[in-house]
Amino acid sequence: MNAFSAVYWKEVRENLRDRRTLVNALLTGPLLGPVLFIMLMNVMVNRELARADQPIDVPVIGAELAPNLVNALKGAGIDAEPAVADPERAVHDMDADIVIRIAPDYVKAWNKGQPVQVELVYDSSRRDANTAVARVRNVVESYAKREGAMRLIARGLSPATAWPVTVADRDQATSQSRSALMFSFLPYFFVLTVFMGGMYLAIDLTAGERERQSLEPLFVNPVARWKLLAGKLAAICTFSLISLLLSVLAFSTAPWFIPTEKLGIALDFGVHFGARVLLLMLPLIALLAALQSLVSAFAKSYREAQTYLSILMIIPILPSALLSVIPVRPEPWMYAVPLLGQNLGIVQLMRGDGVTGQEVLLCLAGGFAAAALAIIATAVMYRSERLAISG
Repeated sequence: MNAFSAVYWKEVRENLRDRRTLVNALLTGPLLGPVLFIMLMNVMVNRELARADQPIDVPVIGAELAPNLVNALKGAGIDAEPAVADPERAVHDMDADIVIRIAPDYVKAWNKGQPVQVELVYDSSRRDANTAVARVRNVVESYAKREGAMRLIARGLSPATAWPVTVADRDQATSQSRSALMFSFLPYFFVLTVFMGGMYLAIDLTAGERERQSLEPLFVNPVARWKLLAGKLAAICTFSLISLLLSVLAFSTAPWFIPTEKLGIALDFGVHFGARVLLLMLPLIALLAALQSLVSAFAKSYREAQTYLSILMIIPILPSALLSVIPVRPEPWMYAVPLLGQNLGIVQLMRGDGVTGQEVLLCLAGGFAAAALAIIATAVMYRSERLAISG
């Protein structure tokens, strides 16, 4: 058995016996997050769908002035409740999601054929009230259009006279591309899973051994330093790869628990999707393993390395955060940028558009080039005798 294999299997076996590494690499990162997200998404979606179908009670001020409007609301499952003295306060105190206020001159203006005012009092910052507000607004606007058309007909005019221009929507979104909006965070989550999967192992194999003063006996062996580093990096990559695989498998169960048919979306997280994700993420597994080892090498203790890597963890967030704030049109060169290329590629897969061979090659080339630079920098650090000194 050569030095590389000896170091690799030694580190893998030792960390398989380390409960902390196993919990963080193979449980917390790849499984806990997807399970919690799927459960929360399932509860939230079912709750919103239930609220969209159930009757709601809405206080109406001046309901006696517009009985036809009240009947239209009732026909849509919106029951008029007694008026409240202060609608703004009722909405602010969350006693009501929305309050309808009919202008006192409603009848007079209506009889003269003049526009009438119906106020909707609500708080747009309350996400739990958005469903009720949308339902009420749609009913009121539909009632207004219908009555407007009736006025024109009574005057011998075609309703089309009031709408010389009509808008015809041609939405090109597919059920699968709409699902990309709901799961737009997925690329970041996969990157974070890879990071968490190898982080504790990288700390233990560098800063941990330095703190235990076991690096110096290892370095005095007549073995090239690069072989020692290669064995350690391979062990870190193995745990990261397993962590990513478990995460992909966990998210593949999402269609079983989320009512995709009711939402009009399609989730395809099958074998084809998982295989492409693993391929795109391969460069990042090597890159993050090298970066984690490099940063940990500057720390003299396990806790200090944790602090450093917690700061390094911000880097995987940047592409997803930037794309969520500043949507960009993908350009070929972007796929060659590590992290950004993986983010764009996975989003394309979720949309059902797929990634071309050129985009895959750019993603792999850029990622492995960055990983090679990080590995070289780590190898230079491993050649330093200061690394073996804990004090």
